[in-house]
Amino acid sequence: MALDEKPGTFIKTYKRVFHDFVYELDQVLKDCDTILDVGCGKSSPIQYLPRKAHTEGVDLFKPSIDKSKALGIHDEYHQMNVLDIGKKFKPNSFDAVIALDLIEHLTKEEVHSLLKMMQRIAKKKVIVFTPNGFFHQDEFDGNVHQEHKSGWTVQDMRELGYDVIGIHGWRPVRAKVHEREDRMVRFVWLFLDLTQIYLRNHPEGAFQLLCWMQKGRRKGK
Repeated sequence: MALDEKPGTFIKTYKRVFHDFVYELDQVLKDCDTILDVGCGKSSPIQYLPRKAHTEGVDLFKPSIDKSKALGIHDEYHQMNVLDIGKKFKPNSFDAVIALDLIEHLTKEEVHSLLKMMQRIAKKKVIVFTPNGFFHQDEFDGNVHQEHKSGWTVQDMRELGYDVIGIHGWRPVRAKVHEREDRMVRFVWLFLDLTQIYLRNHPEGAFQLLCWMQKGRRKGK
């Protein structure tokens, strides 16, 4: 193996062993060639997937769409309210319809309506990524839509028919960690990666939840 291949191989192995979010998302999307990214924001995790699919982004906040366009994340963009996607897109028009870090910004009633629309538009899968329970957040970055309005638990999502795995480690610790580069914080991140091994399949204690519904199958794990 060439030396310049080792870093890439190590990172891929690390992400697989510690159940990295992008790795898990890629596994769920592996049979999906067309993806509608609802509430795509300015920097969707879709950009980090190792393979190319046709993706379209939906977002109401124009500055976020402009930043995403500048990064070339999606093939097409639609500036619109996410609650109007049922009027815009035909049934079964995308293999997967995803909402990453979106539903917590909507009320419970709005989310139930949105998920029904996503299920109609999706041909194969509906995928949701959200904090585990309510996590307080006010508007920021000039975007009033960043405020959190609802919280979703493992039980909530399973009752709606979604399979659920835990992401980003133990919730009490992960919620307190800030983006810093000192040695102690790096140790904490390693600790969180270690807890992720267990919490992937015991999501009740995880910081965030990756949830998906296979079209035509409504029973969650």
